[in-house]
Amino acid sequence: MASNSSNFQVIGILMLSCFILFVGVSSAAKTPLKVGFYKHSCPPAEAIVQKYVNKFVSRNPGLAAGLIRLHFHDCFVRGCDGSVLLDGPNSEKESIPNRRSLRGFEVIDAAKAELESRCPGIVSCADIVAFAARDSACKVGKIDYDVPSGRRDGRVSLINEPLQNLPPPFFNATALRDNFARKGLSLDEMVTLSGAHSIGISHCSSFSSRIYPTQDPTLDPDYAAFLKKICPPPAVNATVDPTANLDSITPNRLDNNYYMGLKANRGLLTSDQVLLSSPLTSKMVVYNAKYGNVWAKKFAAAMVHMGTIEVLTGKQGEIRKNCRVVN
Repeated sequence: MASNSSNFQVIGILMLSCFILFVGVSSAAKTPLKVGFYKHSCPPAEAIVQKYVNKFVSRNPGLAAGLIRLHFHDCFVRGCDGSVLLDGPNSEKESIPNRRSLRGFEVIDAAKAELESRCPGIVSCADIVAFAARDSACKVGKIDYDVPSGRRDGRVSLINEPLQNLPPPFFNATALRDNFARKGLSLDEMVTLSGAHSIGISHCSSFSSRIYPTQDPTLDPDYAAFLKKICPPPAVNATVDPTANLDSITPNRLDNNYYMGLKANRGLLTSDQVLLSSPLTSKMVVYNAKYGNVWAKKFAAAMVHMGTIEVLTGKQGEIRKNCRVVN
């Protein structure tokens, strides 16, 4: 998944109600997570998180992409344990894939502060991240789903682990498949979750090799010319790294237009466009482009499944008082 920015223009006010996608949670059956985990211990937990997501994303729609990306980067490194939230010079936050691209920490902090005042020591930071990702998908895509919860927070965050676990923007389809398979996710789930790139942005440094020094032949010529206006040729000591929208069609809307862009050879990253050019995944791209409602349901189910990766539960880990530091 690609980086996100606070530089989005305000989009129209979305409907307050979200289209609920009733997603089975059989994928979470192997873990003790359950829907409504805080029903008795902290009844307003999910509503509080949703309140802050709606507040911040209404001001800056780009944060929705940031919060979904935050959940992905958390779950792919040490599992969904909130380790991506920890501060420190050698933490995951300071790793190359995260240092400039991760956003939305202030939303998690705001929700955690109110939760600690109303239900101290009850709601984990890892669950807040999972709820916030779901609420972001609802806010900008009207995709909603039940989130099994009960995650606990990890105490370890290491700077070298994101590079070892997160897929880089130059991966081909086979490498992407293998990367997701190591986390227990299927090929179809990988293609489905890539649809999150219908929102958010990426820095020029992540895709400039597709336009300089020679142009990638799989890139639409008009789109390449547009990108060259945004991104100057790479400089050895460049201090500015401009950004471009991952989806040039509906960049502030979580929808299946991402796949339409791939069909038009307007995928921004190598790891996007290869989904169409590879025999492994091309049919899935075409299907998702054609059936937007089906893709939305699959996206919801895949997010639920991703949220079960290597979770800490029971007496494992802790419930942090502050998401940025261990207790």
